[in-house]
Amino acid sequence: QVQLVESGGGLVQAGGSLRLSCTASGSILSITTMGWYRQAPGKQRELVAAATRGGRITYADSVKGRFTISRDNAKNMVYLQMNSLKPEDSAVYYCNARAVAHSRLFESDYWGQGTLVTVSS
Repeated sequence: QVQLVESGGGLVQAGGSLRLSCTASGSILSITTMGWYRQAPGKQRELVAAATRGGRITYADSVKGRFTISRDNAKNMVYLQMNSLKPEDSAVYYCNARAVAHSRLFESDYWGQGTLVTVSS
């Protein structure tokens, strides 16, 4: 079993910055990918950024140049630095990990509870 806990959401004005953090815990054999998704009311959940353990990174086109994802493998943590925030970035942001638990022999996706980001203008 893998548990994910996010923090760092809040209310900011357009142009401001936030830094999200996520920590994975539990009986973890390995974590291959950690990343961030977001979901606004009435919309599909979408990938924001993801990083493999080896450092391969993917960004959504809408956040390239503004957001930066980073990982601390020793601490099982992932971060999302969000700069130049826009109102359209407002959403619940979810931490995601693709991981193998000790009790399983296959990868599963695990999700945090979400942290709310609101950008005002």
